[in-house]
Amino acid sequence: MKIESWGRYPKVFGTVHRFDNEKTLHSIVSEQKALIAYGNGRSYGDSALNDNIVHTRPYDCLLAFDETEGLLHVQAGVLLSEILDVIVPKGWFLKVTPGTKLITVGGAIASDVHGKNHHVEGCFSESVKSFRIMLANGEVVTCSREKTPELWRATCGGMGLTGIILEATLSLKKINSQYIEQTTIKTKNLRETFEAFESYAHMPYSVAWIDCLAADSERGRCLLMAGDFKDDGDLDYHHKTQKSIPFNFPDFALNNWSVKAFNRLYYSKVKERVSYQIVDIDTFFYPLDAIGHWNRIYGKQGFTQYQFILPKETSYEGLDEILAAIAESGKGSFLAVLKLYGKENANYLSFPMEGYSLALDFKIEKGLFKLLDRLDTIVVKYGGRIYLTKDVRVSKEVFEQGYPQIEMFRKYRKEQGMDRKFQSLQSKRVGI
Repeated sequence: MKIESWGRYPKVFGTVHRFDNEKTLHSIVSEQKALIAYGNGRSYGDSALNDNIVHTRPYDCLLAFDETEGLLHVQAGVLLSEILDVIVPKGWFLKVTPGTKLITVGGAIASDVHGKNHHVEGCFSESVKSFRIMLANGEVVTCSREKTPELWRATCGGMGLTGIILEATLSLKKINSQYIEQTTIKTKNLRETFEAFESYAHMPYSVAWIDCLAADSERGRCLLMAGDFKDDGDLDYHHKTQKSIPFNFPDFALNNWSVKAFNRLYYSKVKERVSYQIVDIDTFFYPLDAIGHWNRIYGKQGFTQYQFILPKETSYEGLDEILAAIAESGKGSFLAVLKLYGKENANYLSFPMEGYSLALDFKIEKGLFKLLDRLDTIVVKYGGRIYLTKDVRVSKEVFEQGYPQIEMFRKYRKEQGMDRKFQSLQSKRVGI
């Protein structure tokens, strides 16, 4: 059957294996030569694509919830949205959440996802107490940072290349509202943007939409949103009704002129230098989840997200050069997200480092990969790295320069026989 990721590029044809118990999964892992776990299909590139995939989404039970200590035990196919429906009314929230709640817990661990509070809480793995995983030989191991440190460092951020995650126990964050007190700061250029991020670094959550097509003296202008939970006792959280994009947009709909016009309107909608709003959890953390099938905006050819991070000491110069290259190319993105990050963890392939990350969505079209190759050169020049969860085309050479622990990851995979059993299109492309 046809299998694709959220970016809808590439499309592959393969065999989908499903399981509802560990015995069935053991048979699948034992009988198949090479496979990869596939959750809810929300990774953007080819990290969960292969000729054989193991569909983990149906393995989706909430197993236990300690409402006093804030500990949640779930199967790996559970979505973050399903967790929120249970925990928010009880006064709890995820310590770390990415910009979509429509991913599985197993995928969150495999990507070691991060959110708007990395500078405070770190990656998703920081909130994981332990997880159970089926290895290449069919053995099921309970993994924790203390008892199995190497398996932990290889699995968290390891893109599903160490095994099939079965269950996880998560540590939650106590809250007393479903609402966020948000401050919006409008900046005129990249220098002001950096100053705003540093001024609001004390806030637990921060993220900026950046106008990637603004040029010259306006290059790097943004709308920075910083916030924290209210303390009003309102925990009456409910799913919002989702509106959906009913068809693929035509290829010509997104172009330099339409994106530039959107960016200008979006930026100009905020009138004041600093303004204040009260917004709910979904609006602050998951704005795109309100639109079903929003990937259809990019047309039937699909899209890719280019996300990179630069060390703090080189972030300003690197971002300035990259934004100049994007503006010159005319291949802008109306979804351009800038975030501040704290210190990196010890996991072999986790993406974040202390610095700034920019994520940009581009529709697949002629000349795009040539532009991204140019951006790769700038990222490497300034000591940065590319995020594998969003990637669909980075070269082995560029990838390796960003991840200094790659040889330790490769060595561990080979020693454990994982390199032959767990493979994706991405792992084969970048040699992991």
